[in-house]
Amino acid sequence: MAYSYEPHYFEDFEVGQEFQSVGRTVTEADFVMHSAFSGDWTELHTNRHYAEDEYFGERVAHGPMTFVLATGFVYRCGFLERTVLAFLGMNYMDIPAPVRTGDTISLRMEVTETKPFSSRDDAGLVVIDTEMTRQDGEVVFAGDMKFMIKRK
Repeated sequence: MAYSYEPHYFEDFEVGQEFQSVGRTVTEADFVMHSAFSGDWTELHTNRHYAEDEYFGERVAHGPMTFVLATGFVYRCGFLERTVLAFLGMNYMDIPAPVRTGDTISLRMEVTETKPFSSRDDAGLVVIDTEMTRQDGEVVFAGDMKFMIKRK
C-alpha cells in the first residue's frame, strides 16, 4: 500500500518492514526550482543546447536534486509525520542513472536497523534503505537514510 501510512514512533518500526511511495513525474518546474533554490545553474541541467552535445544527450537532474526527491517521497508517505526529530545522514548514497524531465519516479523503502539511543530515552535510531526507480524500472537513486524518531 502506498501513501499514506500512519505516523510511526520508534517502537512501531521493525527490521524488514517495507513502505512504497506513490509515483510522481519530474517536470521542467522541478529543474528550475532546484536550480533557483540551490543556486546551481550548471549548464548540464539548465541549458538544453549545451546538454544535447554532452554525455547524456539532454538535460538531466542535478544529483542533489535526485536525493531531495527521494527525501520528499519518504516524508510524503506520512509515517514520519510529527515523529521524526532529525535526519542524521546516510552511510551510503548512489545515483547510478540520470533522472530526466518527464520521468515518473517512485521510492521503495525498507527498515534495516532500529536501535535505542543510550544517550536519550525519548528517541531511537531508525535506518531506512531506499531505492528510487523510474518508469522503466531502472534504479536512479539508492541509499540508507538515518532518522532520529520519537519514542511513545
